[in-house]
Amino acid sequence: MDFILQTLNFLPQLVVAVPIVLQLAVGAMVLALVLGLLVALARISQSKLLRGVAVVYVEVLRGTPLLVQLVYIFFVLPSIGIDIDPVTAGILGLGLNYAAYLSEVFRSAILSVEHGQTEAALSLGYTPSRTLWKVVIPQSFVVSLAPIGNYFIAMIKDTALTSVIAVTEVLKTANILNSQSFQTTAVYTAAALLYLIISLPLSRIVVGIEGKVRSNA
Repeated sequence: MDFILQTLNFLPQLVVAVPIVLQLAVGAMVLALVLGLLVALARISQSKLLRGVAVVYVEVLRGTPLLVQLVYIFFVLPSIGIDIDPVTAGILGLGLNYAAYLSEVFRSAILSVEHGQTEAALSLGYTPSRTLWKVVIPQSFVVSLAPIGNYFIAMIKDTALTSVIAVTEVLKTANILNSQSFQTTAVYTAAALLYLIISLPLSRIVVGIEGKVRSNA
């Protein structure tokens, strides 16, 4: 009982870090969505140069740990004169990393759109670029909604990695509380519980989205 009370007592002190977590996750997801779509378009373009650059980007970002990327952005870039504050570095690191994964989601979704849709739009006088943005991408985005939701949940949990670059999110706050109270088990149990409180409702929303997408398919 004492352990449960101790854990619950730490929750309000950890909740104050939730806005930072949301700032990181939302900012990084916006970056990841925009960049991921651009990389996906580069992957399917007619330009060998664009395809090559996109492939290198995806392979490098997916082939190296997110933690290493965050450390590189925050600690290495200042050595060449690029100083970034911790939160911005966290958003940049998470966004660049997840863009590589989302680019594959977008690429698969775009390629899944029936070619007849493109042919129909072209026959109506649409240009190839207008067909892409008005017909193909909107349909592919609907298909991508559920994977995007899953990646957003994963990103919220990965914000914990930004604690190594001095972002005072939930895990960093838990580290501080632990150093002050020495209640290690209660503090980190409270942190895990808080992540569950955030993630579980979002998971149910994603499941609902997946159900609607399947029913409309």
